[in-house]
Amino acid sequence: MIRMGDTHVLCTASIEDRVPPFIKGSGLGWVTAEYGMLPRSTTTRMRRESSAGKQQGRTIEIQRLIGRSLRAGVDRVALGERQISIDCDVIQADGGTRCAAITGGWVALRLAVNKLMKAGDVKTDPLVSPVAAVSCGIYAGQPVLDLDYPEDSEAGVDGNFIMRGDGQLIEVQMSAEGATFSRDQMTELLDLANEGVQELVAMQIKAAE
Repeated sequence: MIRMGDTHVLCTASIEDRVPPFIKGSGLGWVTAEYGMLPRSTTTRMRRESSAGKQQGRTIEIQRLIGRSLRAGVDRVALGERQISIDCDVIQADGGTRCAAITGGWVALRLAVNKLMKAGDVKTDPLVSPVAAVSCGIYAGQPVLDLDYPEDSEAGVDGNFIMRGDGQLIEVQMSAEGATFSRDQMTELLDLANEGVQELVAMQIKAAE
């Protein structure tokens, strides 16, 4: 369970001795993710997507983001031809759920890989670097780290920054709403996000010990 303020996400990892058909026989491993929000994770009840009969576009986008973000920190050759599925279930949402899911998802992935290595199924650690994510934005004219829902709703500029522990960028999702931002402001937010990610990485490593 990862808690970032009032955003709480339950993350689990499942090891499977199979891979998607498009990489079968390649010797490469695969990391994928599923994401969902419980009906009362938000202020007003959301309808279950299973009741609607299909996933929303936002859900599909987020779970693809989680999967490709975590894969960016994995040596898929060292992982071997197996799949690790990360399930991220939002228990309570107060902004930044995708960032929390990525950060907590890496800890679940780390624990799953530790199990594989302890059993001798994997000889070399396939996790080349921790992966963490944090939101940043400009709220009331000030740069803010880890926006909550009210801040996110009113921020003139906000973004999600996904990075490895070694400082390499994986993805930046940044946009303005009712405002614009300068290159200097973007750099300021990127530096702020890097500070936040380094704090998260230290906590990830400690949590997975």
